[in-house]
Amino acid sequence: MPKSLFLETFTTSAEAITELRANGYNVYAVEQAEGSYKLNAIEFDADEKIAVIFGNEVTGVEQSTIQLTDGCLEIPQLGMKHSLNIATAAGVVLWELVRGRMPLSPKGELRP
Repeated sequence: MPKSLFLETFTTSAEAITELRANGYNVYAVEQAEGSYKLNAIEFDADEKIAVIFGNEVTGVEQSTIQLTDGCLEIPQLGMKHSLNIATAAGVVLWELVRGRMPLSPKGELRP
């Protein structure tokens, strides 16, 4: 796993997505949408490069941005309210993506 974080800024989401694709990433929006992939049910290859886009807490990811992605990832939720703040949503999604890539010890425990 990389030990460094590289930061690059873009003027538009489209520019960022184009750059990510050029670097071999599959790009997903985190959004409740028709046909979205349930986060707990999708499996990615351990070596697959994945980028996720999080939207505004009120309006979500813009439809024009969603159309440029490989699909939407949705956090399954129970009850009437189907919304999480951005920090919580990011934590849940990023943990789920990392957890699936962490090797298990012979006892079934996660190894760092």
